[in-house]
Amino acid sequence: MRRFMIALLGGAGVLHFLKPEPFDSIVPAALPGSARAYTYASGVAELGCAAAMACPDEKVRRYGGLATAALMTAVFPANVEMARQWTRAGKGPGWLAVAYGRLPLQLPLIWSGWSVWRSPRR
Repeated sequence: MRRFMIALLGGAGVLHFLKPEPFDSIVPAALPGSARAYTYASGVAELGCAAAMACPDEKVRRYGGLATAALMTAVFPANVEMARQWTRAGKGPGWLAVAYGRLPLQLPLIWSGWSVWRSPRR
């Protein structure tokens, strides 16, 4: 699962810079500052978490898991915002299934990071 998370976070982190608009659009409006700043900050965080979890140093890898669990928790409001926006926009049932399906899927992502953090020391 750690390798999957490294690929997922690395790919998503790169997308935050190559195609930031979709990420900008789901930053909750209640947050101060520009949506683009949050998009770039979360992209940096995802790349950092991926790099830390890929690190051969066990201590760095474990802290990367803890940071990943925190990051996956922190971005949950953006997933809620996406579901809210897609509902208001009248997206079809398939799109709404994707938007609302992402919400419970956040839990295994949080758990994956937490599992790396809690992995036994060798």
